[in-house]
Order: sequence, then structure tokens, then C-alpha cells
Amino acid sequence: MFEQYIEIFLGFLKAFAVGGLICMIAQIVINFTDLTAGKILVMFMLLGVAFQGLGLYQYLVDFAGAGATVPISGFGYLLANGAIKGAEMGWFGAFTGALSAASAGISAAVIFSYIMALIFKSRTKKN
Repeated sequence: MFEQYIEIFLGFLKAFAVGGLICMIAQIVINFTDLTAGKILVMFMLLGVAFQGLGLYQYLVDFAGAGATVPISGFGYLLANGAIKGAEMGWFGAFTGALSAASAGISAAVIFSYIMALIFKSRTKKN
């Protein structure tokens, strides 16, 4: 019974360490470059695609779970993974596989954003 709690704790620790490392690298990029936030997000997403295309990101996901899939590089991993699986059905599958793999997350983001827009009134921030 106690070993089960240790295993859960170590899973949390690995996820926190890997997710924290990814965020730390992003913060270093923010601090020492003049890149905008949008460029950094795209760069990390494309790095997730590239690492999954090379077959490396899957090892990180297997090791850290949500610590590797929650950051924006995990979205790139998801797109690349869907495209790789879809490519087994041909060229068209390579394009639609990425979209179908990410459709649930994108749909949830759009739907919940719409609900929040209905609930709250947006306004400019006063300095």
C-alpha cells in the first residue's frame, strides 16, 4: 500500500521536474532574447513537432506524462503524433490526422472561451 503512494509521488515529481524544465528553458529564452511571446510559443510548438518527428518526444512523454504533454511543446507532439498515425492511410491522412488528434482540445478551448465571454465583460486594463 505504501509503495503505491511512493509510486504516485514519484510520478508527480517527474511530471513537475520535466514540465518545470521546459518552462525554465522558455523563461531563459524570454529573459535573454528579444523574441515576442508569440514567436516563443511557435518555436516551442515546432520543437515538439520536430522531436516527435525524430521519435524523441515519446520517451519524454513516457517518462513524465503530463509534465511533457501539458506545455505547448506537448501540443506539437500531439500534432506530429496524429500526422504520423494518419500518414499510414496516405497523404490526405497525414494532414487530417494532425487535425483530428488535436480537435478535442481545440474545441474545448473555443467552447470554454465562448462561455467565459458570455459570463464576463471584457474591458481595458487601467494603469
